[in-house]
Amino acid sequence: MTDNHPELSGYEPNENYRPLRGKHFATILRVVVVLGLIALVVPGVLTTMRVASDTAANACATAVAQYYPFAVDFDARFDLAGPGGFGWQCYAIDQNERDTFVTSLGIIPSAPRQITPGTPS
Repeated sequence: MTDNHPELSGYEPNENYRPLRGKHFATILRVVVVLGLIALVVPGVLTTMRVASDTAANACATAVAQYYPFAVDFDARFDLAGPGGFGWQCYAIDQNERDTFVTSLGIIPSAPRQITPGTPS
């Protein structure tokens, strides 16, 4: 390699070099970019949580109706360390307001499926 760079011919460094943008503008730009990213990500996370919650409630209602027909109510909740492990858990609530574990719905609950009579589940 040589030290001869024809594209730099005539270039002389200047001591009065200033950046194109100021420090305050760069800071404001960074804040705007971070707020923009938050504005893009947060609605998606909230929508995903809402859909998962509704799906878990529907799947839990179906499971409770099938396995515990005399239950008064049901409860689908997200547990970090529940009886079925990490994820959504389904509980049946009886007349004395006791929770009975029904089934684990998983991390991402799925829609309840139609079970035909005589098929093992």
